Amino acid sequence: MAPRPITRHDYVALARFRRALRVFQRFSEDAARSAGITPAQHQLMLAVKGFDQPGDPSISELADALQLRTHSTVELVERAEAAGLVRTVTDPTDHRRRLVAVTERGEGMLASLSALHRDELGRFRSEMNEILRELD
Repeated sequence: MAPRPITRHDYVALARFRRALRVFQRFSEDAARSAGITPAQHQLMLAVKGFDQPGDPSISELADALQLRTHSTVELVERAEAAGLVRTVTDPTDHRRRLVAVTERGEGMLASLSALHRDELGRFRSEMNEILRELD
């Protein structure tokens, strides 16, 4: 079965989809900056707190979650640690690895930002559902 040709309606829906993603991303970036942290630090803390495996994530696991190179993740973690948002410890089972956890200060910031994001996602979900229906 040949793929359906892209119509003008498809282009409009795809453009609306990209705009909605960017509006949400801009909201997230602005919220982080308003809280006094960078958007990358917010994403780092969210990746640490949302890690779905037992224990704290390693630098390489965070690099994968954030889709960054390992050396970029190391730099991000070091800046966040200097800001008191995360702490690192050497993995007791593999001394080559550093594990990352969110600090109490970071927990407070992340909780506030996550509440804002959860509310914004309600608006975003409605818009996305409408756009995705248009693409069916």
